[in-house]
Order: sequence, then structure tokens, then C-alpha cells
Amino acid sequence: MQTDAADGVTIAVSTVIFALRSDGDGRAASLRLPLVRRIRGPFDGSWALPGGPIEARESLAAAAARNLRETTALEPNYLEQLYAFGDVDRSAGERVVSVVYWALVRSEEADLATEGENVRWFAADELPELAFDHNLIVEYALWRLRTKMEYSRIAHAFLGETFTLAELRQVHEAVLRRPLDPANFRRQIEASRAIIATEQHLTGGRHRPPRLYRYNSSVELTDNGPLGRS
Repeated sequence: MQTDAADGVTIAVSTVIFALRSDGDGRAASLRLPLVRRIRGPFDGSWALPGGPIEARESLAAAAARNLRETTALEPNYLEQLYAFGDVDRSAGERVVSVVYWALVRSEEADLATEGENVRWFAADELPELAFDHNLIVEYALWRLRTKMEYSRIAHAFLGETFTLAELRQVHEAVLRRPLDPANFRRQIEASRAIIATEQHLTGGRHRPPRLYRYNSSVELTDNGPLGRS
């Protein structure tokens, strides 16, 4: 870890990774995140967020991406700085400031993650007691994710370039943890002008193939919703 010799402050990076995953038992996918088991003190044996040291000549984002790659083999396209956590007593015996990133990955990308005795996926809302203040960090990340779902294209990070309205609604339901009326959801998302219908349809089903949509890159979004939204 990088340390400021004058003040004795250690700087580290951690990352909260969200993905929609299913157990394959027919139930809808739920929001999950991977954790790593610590193999040294403090909190030896406890689960924690992926993270680690910053090398002297790398940026914070590069450090976050490298640590993710080394611990989970994940290389997400969506990686954003979330917040800095630096309470004086968050790590026993030393002063540690963690710059936290969050990443969103599609299900097929999450399936490529390293899993084993020391890396495991957990339901985002049903975590064990984590090392340091990592439960608090995840709670904050969940709050940010659910807030952004109301006004941004962040759901796109869980989907491919094209998607059905049902797939988009399922992302919102999984993140918000509540069912959404399909008809109302369709009206609201179409009124936002945030998506555009393509000429393609999803094939392979037994029923009428649903239309595929893509995000409308020409619509500018703000914290209050798409500009020009009725």
C-alpha cells in the first residue's frame, strides 16, 4: 500500500462489484457481489471487498482495475470512483484511507470470475459480517446504485447492446427489490425517450418474439431525469 511517511497514512483501493446472477433454479436473478477471504490480519479469515495496494506510479483507477484482475479475474467495462472512506479507527493499528470504486458487470462476464475457497459471490442484501467497515461501504454503494436507477442509464451496464423491455424491467426489479407493473414500466421508459426500438426481435421463444431496444445516446440525462421528459 502507498503510505504518506509524514502523516503515517496508508492509501488503498477497494471495489464493490455488482452483477445479476441466478442459482439456475428457475428463480429470477438477484443482485450479488464477489467477496474475498482475508488470509492475514487484521480480520484474518473474514470476508472483504476485493482491493489492495496502490503502486507508486499507477493511478487510482488503474490500481482498482489491477486488484480486481488479480483477485477475481474480472475486467469490468463500468468502473467508477464511488467515495473515500477514512475514519480514523477503521483499521486497528494503522491509519488507512480507502478509495472505493464500484463496478457493474453483465451475468456472462460474472460467470468468468474466479471462484473458490477464498472468492465467493454473495447476495448484496444478505452479507455476513465483513472486515473493516466494508458492510457500510456496500450499504452506501447499494444506495447509490438504487438512486441512479431512477434517472440514469446505469441499467445498461447489466445488459448487452440490445435488450428487451422485459429484460430491462427485470434489472430494475432486481436492483430495487420490488415488482414493477409491466404496462406502467413500458409507458414510463418509452416516455423518457431513453431507449430506441430497433428492427430486431429476440428469437428462440415459443411465443411472439419481443422487440429489441437500445439506449438513445442523443438524450442527455440529469439527476432529475432525461431532459425534455414529459
